Amino acid sequence: MSDVHQGARSATTDRRPYLAASTAVALSAWVGARAAGSSDDWYATLDKPSWQPPAAAFPAVWTPLYATIAWSAGRALSRARGRERRALAARLGANLALNASWTWLFFGRRSPADGVWGAVLLDVSNLQLIRRVARSDRKAAAALVPYAGWCLFATALSTSIARRNR
Repeated sequence: MSDVHQGARSATTDRRPYLAASTAVALSAWVGARAAGSSDDWYATLDKPSWQPPAAAFPAVWTPLYATIAWSAGRALSRARGRERRALAARLGANLALNASWTWLFFGRRSPADGVWGAVLLDVSNLQLIRRVARSDRKAAAALVPYAGWCLFATALSTSIARRNR
């Protein structure tokens, strides 16, 4: 195969992990957003702590976090091989499923207590994902730290809301 064809093939192959990761992240965000959209009136009735960010902060934070998750996962997937790559893809899929599930537990079921359990599971999954990504790429793993941090904040917020609204 000529160098030109190998270069084109290599560039295509290099983009596929990023495309797959971006698609998975976008799907997770879309599924989660479906649950949150119909709960505005219910959520407005809940007693919330004074340290809750304004509503506009959530999309402003989640948009770059989702982009970072997609970039990080794409980078790590492009560097991992064989069994490690499959394990990383499975860990990412599980994490994104938990991410979307939190919204369905909290907003879809209208249950702050269920949301706390979902948030704790997501926090554990985030740590596992960071460890798995670090095996392939430490820079990509470091990029996931803000995501894990925001989710820990969301766990604290969910816990506070659940305690105030038993």
